[in-house]
Amino acid sequence: MTKKTLKPKGQRTVMGFDFGTKSIGIAIGQELTGSASSLKAVSARDGIPNWDDIAVQVNEWQPDLMVVGLPLNMDGTPQDVTFKAKKFANRLHNHYAIAVETQDERLTTADAKARLFEQGGYKNLGKRKVDNMSAVIILESFFESSYGD
Repeated sequence: MTKKTLKPKGQRTVMGFDFGTKSIGIAIGQELTGSASSLKAVSARDGIPNWDDIAVQVNEWQPDLMVVGLPLNMDGTPQDVTFKAKKFANRLHNHYAIAVETQDERLTTADAKARLFEQGGYKNLGKRKVDNMSAVIILESFFESSYGD
């Protein structure tokens, strides 16, 4: 991957990840609009993805920043998967030399299921669709926390 010219904050393309031990949802968003769209979820084995599947998305979208959802307990304390998500974030940075940030993802799965149900009922609640919608919500909440009031 070639070295990119750094875009100013507020104009970057951002790739979001909903980390899971069996599936990792991916979304792409634009800081300028604060909007995000789901991409393709990738399979993982104990939290380790097929890096080639992620490379396809990274090479196609050329993100300026990556954001990994950080699963926390409701009281804000870490859980076992929190450390795996941080490890995944570090590996993303090491693989692609792109800045990676983490974003609190509490309640994103419930929010994702509610949005998907609203769009298409129970048939719309497949695991990968939920993971991808969670990645969209992670990005949207990142944009809101970065640029919100």
